[in-house]
Amino acid sequence: MNANRHENSGPSRTQQITLRGPAELADALPFMLGFHPTDSVVLVGLHGERGRFGGRVRLGIPSSPREWASTADHLAECLVEGGARSGARPDGVVVFLCQDPAPGETGRHVMERLRPFSQRLRTACGALDIPVYEVLCISDGLYFSYCCPDARCCPPDGTPLALSGTTVMAATAAYAGMQVRGTLRDMEARLKPAGGPGEEEQRAALDAAAASIVPRILEGTEEQGRVNVREETLRLAREILRRFANPKPLKSPKSAKFPETAMSPETRTASKAPKPSANTANPPGVTIPGRNLVDTSERDAADDALITPEEAATLILGLQDRITRDRAAEWMEGWEGTAALRLWRVLARRCVTPYQEHAAAPLTLVGWTAWSTGDEPTARVALGLALGADPEYVFAQLLHQACNEGLDPESLRSCLRSERDSRTASEQIVPASSRRVRMRASHRQGTRSALGRAGRQTGTRDRRAAAGVRPGGPAADRPGNGSPRHGGQRGSRSGR
Repeated sequence: MNANRHENSGPSRTQQITLRGPAELADALPFMLGFHPTDSVVLVGLHGERGRFGGRVRLGIPSSPREWASTADHLAECLVEGGARSGARPDGVVVFLCQDPAPGETGRHVMERLRPFSQRLRTACGALDIPVYEVLCISDGLYFSYCCPDARCCPPDGTPLALSGTTVMAATAAYAGMQVRGTLRDMEARLKPAGGPGEEEQRAALDAAAASIVPRILEGTEEQGRVNVREETLRLAREILRRFANPKPLKSPKSAKFPETAMSPETRTASKAPKPSANTANPPGVTIPGRNLVDTSERDAADDALITPEEAATLILGLQDRITRDRAAEWMEGWEGTAALRLWRVLARRCVTPYQEHAAAPLTLVGWTAWSTGDEPTARVALGLALGADPEYVFAQLLHQACNEGLDPESLRSCLRSERDSRTASEQIVPASSRRVRMRASHRQGTRSALGRAGRQTGTRDRRAAAGVRPGGPAADRPGNGSPRHGGQRGSRSGR
């Protein structure tokens, strides 16, 4: 089975629309998922007499046919178990097989090659007493039905998909504010190294950062080296968050190579096309091929240009500490959440070979921040990639399960806010206690001038220490206010 993790979600609560026939089912799929699935098998549960859409399960199509039987059984079980947890076991299933043709193939070749897989999916669902009402193969801009024998509506050579933005589903999605974020391949590309001339420089920076940071953690006094690294990591991350909020080009020439590495070859080709005029902007919920890809790639390239290889390496290594990562997860709302999502994306793209496993931390932070800000499709994609980088990454496992089960992220946000507020309060109390102890000691020494000097000096230090402490509550303050708070205990790498 390939590296893509399965994804499911509970019954949809969006505006209802009636779909009639395979054509409208094929058109609705991207709106149900939030993106155009590529190389994916998708099962959608149906409920009630009218076939209301319910839970959805997506997985990458296994490259080996020998895995098709076990994959079909696994997907059918996931759909049923997910429905049972939400109290709505599906009454039927619609299956989608989405895959682009390989070189020399056509859409019909793909459909025929995947036919045994489609039959195995129908058998697996039937074994659980769930009928499969339709199985569609979507490939090369065409859809094919494995279930409809009528060549008048489902010809063997396939039927062209409707033009984007021209269907009833697209209009309803625009009215409801639903968005399609491009293809799954495009979304994943934003979170992976793209290669290019800057990759070797980033690898060298990661090697240098590892050689510098690891000895500081291991050779210092107990916990002190790790705490120092944690403080420096969070301080640098906060500085870059402000940089994203108020972007200014870096003077370092080393960052100039990364705008190119952030683009895939397809993106670089698309970026050379004429830019659309302002009056042809995308309607809500509608995607125009090529345009979104260019827009996101240009934004990602601009973000890459704001971080040097050395800064990225320091943050990537620092985030391998569990406490540091959890503290960084507190940047989840307001301007901090917006800037943090961009930062974590950049760091994920900088995890070049052989540091791919290190991407689990920034990818998990991408997933958490996206989920916290309401972007569930991006969250699922990022968390799936995090588990591909490190299948045992506990934080990613928990978030992936919670997101797929439709839980509300507010419970975790509240927990993070409480921890942040408690830490802020303790940091404000400790300096005050130290000041009282020093003042009493000076008084016992017997001179008013010594007491005055001690009080003034201690107060100055306290003001400096507290100047960057951000008040508790949601992170909705202006960029530039506050700084990372420090402290906490080390967690083992296996306990991430």
